[in-house]
Amino acid sequence: MQIGPIALHNRLFVAPMAGVTDRPFRMLCRQLGAGYAVSEMVTSRKELWGSLKTSRRANHEGEPGPIAVQIAGTDAAMMAEAAQYNIERGAQIIDINMGCPAKKVCNKWAGSALMRDEPLALQIVQAVVDAAAPHGVPVTLKMRTGWSDEHRNAVKLARDFESAGVQMLTVHGRTREQGYKGRAEYDTIAAVKAAVRIPVVANGDITHPEKAREVLAATGADAIMIGRAAQGRPWIFREVGHFLATGEHLAPPLVAEVRRLLLDHLREHYALYGDYSGVRTARKHIGWYVRALPGGEQFRDSMNRIEDCEAQWEAVGAFFDALGARMERLPVMAPAGDDGAHRDDSDALEESCSSAH
Repeated sequence: MQIGPIALHNRLFVAPMAGVTDRPFRMLCRQLGAGYAVSEMVTSRKELWGSLKTSRRANHEGEPGPIAVQIAGTDAAMMAEAAQYNIERGAQIIDINMGCPAKKVCNKWAGSALMRDEPLALQIVQAVVDAAAPHGVPVTLKMRTGWSDEHRNAVKLARDFESAGVQMLTVHGRTREQGYKGRAEYDTIAAVKAAVRIPVVANGDITHPEKAREVLAATGADAIMIGRAAQGRPWIFREVGHFLATGEHLAPPLVAEVRRLLLDHLREHYALYGDYSGVRTARKHIGWYVRALPGGEQFRDSMNRIEDCEAQWEAVGAFFDALGARMERLPVMAPAGDDGAHRDDSDALEESCSSAH
C-alpha cells in the first residue's frame, strides 16, 4: 500500500475523528495493528493556529511516520497556507476534509458541504496540491458519497480530484444528509474504485473482522478505515488484520493487557492535556473502554465525578483489578449490527467534529 512515494505498513487505517484521534490515541492504534492514522481536523483559519486546541492537534512528538494531518476550510488560499503551515511542522501527508457532516461545519460550507459546490471543491484541491508538491508531500482527501440521495457525485469528484493530483481517496459510505444514521452503502465506493487509478479507502460501519472482509470484497478498495469501532477497542486493528490473513479470530484480549493499555494511554493523555483538561477529556475514552464490561455503567457514573488525574488513574486500575479477579479475558463481544443501533456516540462526534471551527 502506497500513498505517492510513501509506503504503509498495512491497509488498516484509523479514521480522523475530532476530539478523539489525538496523538496518544493514534499511537495506541498504531501499536495495536493500524498501519496508518490521520490527525484530528485542523482548521485553516490562521487566527486559530496559535490556540491551545490547534497546538495540541499539531503535536506529533514521538509519533511514528508517516505523519498525516487533515485540514478543513472553505477558502482555497487559506487551505494552501494551512497545508504549508502543517508541512513546516512535520506533516508528511496532507488530507483534505470533505467528509465531516457536522451542521456547524457544513453551515460554513466546509467538510462534506464542499461536495455541493464542485468548482470550489476542485479549486481548493488544486491549491493544496500546488502548495504541497514542492515539498514532495502527497495530498489525500476524505469525502462522502454525495450531498444527498439525489446528489451522489462522489464518482465525478473522484475523477476530478485525481486529475488535480490527489494521490488517495477515502470514501465514507453515507451522504451528508445521513450524518451517522442508517446504513453505509458500498456500491458508490466500488464505483469510485472503478473510476480512478489511485488508491481508494472504504469507510463506514466496519465494526468487526467479517465486515472488514465483506467491505473489501464488495468495493475492491485498497484499504479500509475504521473510526467509531476503535473507540474503547483499539485492538480491533490487530483482530481485523489477523482475520484477513488467516480467516481465524483472535481470542479477546486479557484483562491485564487492557488494564495496562488503558493506564498507559491515560498517562500519555494527561501529559498532552494537563491536569485540568486531561481528567475531563479522558472520561469519554474510559467510558468507551468499560461500556460493555460487567459493572461498566456504574463505574462510568462514579468515574465522571472524579476531578483529579491521579485519582482517576487509580480508580481505573482498581476497576480492572476487580474485573481481572473475576475473568481472565474480556467477554466475547457480538458483532455490532448494521442497522445503526450501535451508534450511540453520533451526537457527541458531530459536536466534536464541529469544534475544529
